[in-house]
Amino acid sequence: MEQASVNQSKVAAYHSVSVHGGVTEADPHALVLMLMNALKERMATARGCIERSEIAHKARLLHSCVTIIAELRGSLNLNAGGDLPGNLSDLYDYMMRRLMLANAEDNVSYITEVEQLLGELRSAWIAIGPQVRQMGGPAANAA
Repeated sequence: MEQASVNQSKVAAYHSVSVHGGVTEADPHALVLMLMNALKERMATARGCIERSEIAHKARLLHSCVTIIAELRGSLNLNAGGDLPGNLSDLYDYMMRRLMLANAEDNVSYITEVEQLLGELRSAWIAIGPQVRQMGGPAANAA
């Protein structure tokens, strides 16, 4: 086995342990943030795939992005929080549709739009972290 292959294998194993370890120890707020971070990373990579005409990889990444957003949307508690959960659900639906269009049309501007929306959501989510942890409540229900 080549040294580069061995190193890649070690890095992949470390990453897997790191991610799984983080998930098992994370509170609901941190789990939502982990999903948002993964979404951000995949969208950036998908943008590069479009620019390099790597169609199959782009499709897998954008499918993964839509799946992550669907998971965030599914975690919403629509019976609590007033209008916020419903508004977030609508926003997540819009984001998924834009990413599906980005995939179908190989259009990075749709990805950029979703990245900007996610950036605003993610910033707000990070900002409420200390408050949520202090309350000790299940903040992920308002993801």
